[in-house]
Amino acid sequence: MLKQSTSIAVVIPAKNEANTIGAVLDAVRHYPEFVDELVVINDHSNDDTTTVADHHGARVIALLGRSGKGEAMQAGLEGTTSEIVVFLDADVLNTTPEFVPRLVQPLLERGDIELVKGYYERPLHNMPTGGGRVNELAARPILSLLYPGLGEIRQPLAGETAGRRSAFESITFESAYGVEIALLIDIAQQYGVHGLAQVDLGVRRHRNRPLEELRPMAVDVLRAALGRFRVALPPQI
Repeated sequence: MLKQSTSIAVVIPAKNEANTIGAVLDAVRHYPEFVDELVVINDHSNDDTTTVADHHGARVIALLGRSGKGEAMQAGLEGTTSEIVVFLDADVLNTTPEFVPRLVQPLLERGDIELVKGYYERPLHNMPTGGGRVNELAARPILSLLYPGLGEIRQPLAGETAGRRSAFESITFESAYGVEIALLIDIAQQYGVHGLAQVDLGVRRHRNRPLEELRPMAVDVLRAALGRFRVALPPQI
């Protein structure tokens, strides 16, 4: 895979992720010649996220105004200039140096690819599989029913995403937990399903949220997907 003159930015939205952000950044910096910009968007953290990120070589941008992953991703896009932008989650316990090269490979090798999603096995507590419950119970079923072709995306809610700046600038980032599924739908509608790719990132380990915390996530995901299908929804409270 030849990077040549293509510029690559890695953007990591983070809110109170001081315990994990350092290892994520170290993995990204394993190939320093490969990444031109490394940015952490500090989403109103009240722990040492900024200090740790700075210590591990990232440029930290404070998210001003409204909090949220979509807002942080937008700030990361606006705070970088590279042709390819990679978004990574800050809470992954086993980010490897291969995440970024694998995510950008389809973009470097094929001019028709606009967006790449990572997929992986997701352990649940001490079990080898069973993680990604919102993904399997909300995101994938609704994509299969309403958006032909997108049901084949194995991890539509994956935070490990890469795309061309021009593609990201052609859409609007959704707020809250709906950002990933909205991004996938919007890029597919803009460029066609053939403009999407997915790559295997192995196993993804992160903290598993209790079931009661997953309901608001599922609501955001469903709201974003149904809204784009022009289903009339009550206003958010």
